[in-house]
Amino acid sequence: MKTELVTVGKRGTIVIPASLRKRFGVNEGDLLITKDHGDGILITPAVAVPVEMYSLKKKAEFLLSNTIAQEDYEKACEEVRKLGLNPDTIKHHKPRY
Repeated sequence: MKTELVTVGKRGTIVIPASLRKRFGVNEGDLLITKDHGDGILITPAVAVPVEMYSLKKKAEFLLSNTIAQEDYEKACEEVRKLGLNPDTIKHHKPRY
């Protein structure tokens, strides 16, 4: 393991040596995770994944539309009611049993 010295700049910036950036695929603008590792700082590449947020109505639609048996549908209706919604008012595909 090769050791390289870096300097901390204004606002805490450091320059990661090119050999390490190339080895770990770190490029300008990439996200990194920093973690207190007890005796030092661990820096690892990070990945950001977009998260889609669903409304209660959309969650209810998923619950109701993805059933395969009458019993599943009835359970889904219960879950939708727990969300504070009426299953009859949610646009969804009601399977034929």
